[in-house]
Amino acid sequence: MDWDHELDAIGLLCPLPILKTRKRLQGLQTGQVLRLLTDDPVAVIDVPHFCNEQGHQLVSSNTDALGQVYLIRKG
Repeated sequence: MDWDHELDAIGLLCPLPILKTRKRLQGLQTGQVLRLLTDDPVAVIDVPHFCNEQGHQLVSSNTDALGQVYLIRKG
């Protein structure tokens, strides 16, 4: 799947990946997709919760060599 913007939060720990994700999503249009890269171990809990609470769609989540990769569609 393609994405419109990317946020590299590798090396940042909770709550910074979520705070930066929130700020980046504010600048996007509804329906655009943000690709979030993070190695924060708490992100597996924080990202789905954030999306659910803020009305965004967690399109996918997986792990690669760098860490976790999330695709979030702005709601």
